[in-house]
Amino acid sequence: MILYRPVGLAELRLIAEAGYRAFPPRLSHQPIFYPVLTEEYARKIARDWNTADETSGFAGWVTRFEVEDDFARRYPVQIAGGRSHEELWVPAEELEEFNRHLVGTIEITEVYCGPKFQGDIDPATRLPLGWLRSPPTKGS
Repeated sequence: MILYRPVGLAELRLIAEAGYRAFPPRLSHQPIFYPVLTEEYARKIARDWNTADETSGFAGWVTRFEVEDDFARRYPVQIAGGRSHEELWVPAEELEEFNRHLVGTIEITEVYCGPKFQGDIDPATRLPLGWLRSPPTKGS
């Protein structure tokens, strides 16, 4: 199953540090990990919410990844607000196992920067300039 996840700067850094092969553990006030089913929905969150959020670094990245179909089916699709807002709700304590069922790597597909974002984005990697790791190429 192909899924998407909008992330802010801190979460993106942790994904990069994990070699683009795992999402970081949830914080104590985050009981669920919620990947979304469409790139459009992830784009809306990254563009409209993350870019205005200080804790996201005033920037939002859309990530795309694959999870083994059989494993993903254990999480029923949830509707969060509107019909086009489909998510899977993975309990925080199951995220480590969820990560073990990722197929390949987590890819960055888009980046959005708000007016308060500080820094520059490398157009080739979609990462902030100065980061040492670049995202893997498809299939690596």
